Amino acid sequence: MHVITKTKDLAAACQRLAANDYVTVDTEFLRETTFWPKLCVIQMAGPELAFIVDALSEGLDLEPFFELMRDDSVTKVFHAARQDIEIVYHLGGLIPAPLFDTQVAAMVCGFGDSISYDQLVYKVTGAQIDKSSRFTDWARRPLTAKQLDYALADVTHLRDAYQFLNANLAEQNRSHWVQDEMKVLTSVTTYRTDPDQAWKRLKLRVRKPIELAVMMEVAAWRETEAQARNVPRSRVIKDDAIYELAAQQPQDTEALARLRTVPRGFERSKTADEILRTVKRALELPKDKLPRLPKGRQAPDGSAAAVDLLKVLLKLVSEANGVAAKVIATVDDLEKIAADDEADVAALKGWRRELFGETALKLKHGEVALAFRDRQIVALDQPAQEDLETQAAE
Repeated sequence: MHVITKTKDLAAACQRLAANDYVTVDTEFLRETTFWPKLCVIQMAGPELAFIVDALSEGLDLEPFFELMRDDSVTKVFHAARQDIEIVYHLGGLIPAPLFDTQVAAMVCGFGDSISYDQLVYKVTGAQIDKSSRFTDWARRPLTAKQLDYALADVTHLRDAYQFLNANLAEQNRSHWVQDEMKVLTSVTTYRTDPDQAWKRLKLRVRKPIELAVMMEVAAWRETEAQARNVPRSRVIKDDAIYELAAQQPQDTEALARLRTVPRGFERSKTADEILRTVKRALELPKDKLPRLPKGRQAPDGSAAAVDLLKVLLKLVSEANGVAAKVIATVDDLEKIAADDEADVAALKGWRRELFGETALKLKHGEVALAFRDRQIVALDQPAQEDLETQAAE
């Protein structure tokens, strides 16, 4: 088994891979104790080459790997790519392209919602992957033979899965469907962490604008601090503490010490001083500068029933076309369609509109009916009202 530990060997291997149309890629990393994932191992394979990169090797420069990820003549194949791409973006400042995610492709090809890698490999090739090494310590050296076998299997079997799915998509003329899905994965905004938007990760347990202002300020401070210290957000302060800070708005160490979510003695720390300054900054905002509480979307009368019908239609379309329902439309999409014919949702655009959206709108307006025939649900065109009146007159 070829394990690369030197830059020159990595450069030579990546040069060989660059001669192919595609390369399969996977990573092993740790992030339990850090904000940013710690890259430990990279696995790559082409049609006739597979190897492992020990990313923790002393003196190893990963630039040849990043150069391959930039090469737009080579398709980069991942399974459930988001976290792998986050690593590449954080360390190399780039997003691999062109990109092919076999999990997304599998959903388009009818393998269900978010199929795991081992399940996909088994269904495509019949091979069973030993996943017992998945949660081992990838930072410990030396890597065991079992870890290396597991790591390599994540890219060698991926070749077969890619070739099968790619052929399947071409046969059904659905390759462009997957490319539409890749837009989110290849967008820089997917991987940027903006501290000012960090409050959106939290549950909205506030009732007043001033409480929201404190929550936003403290969440932004925590995000910045976690990134700078490279520790998980909860290591700075926990979510529950942010909720209590927003509600109680302590302005001195004595008030801070009374909070039940704050450890004993915390009020004497440097972090406590920073939190108090952050809370004060929110409290000093002029009234006209306070954020507005987000308003919940008010569903129109009858929309709940419409959503129920749309769910049935979605299941029908999904099964009839062999596409995971999750790829076609989300529950949020259905709720927006029920409320607005012009809703700005993916389900009313492109191939999704052709497959589902147009029929969904017709169902909403009574132009299509759902019926139970031959032990299955079917969609039937409804005759227009004028046609019914003509038939009645005759």
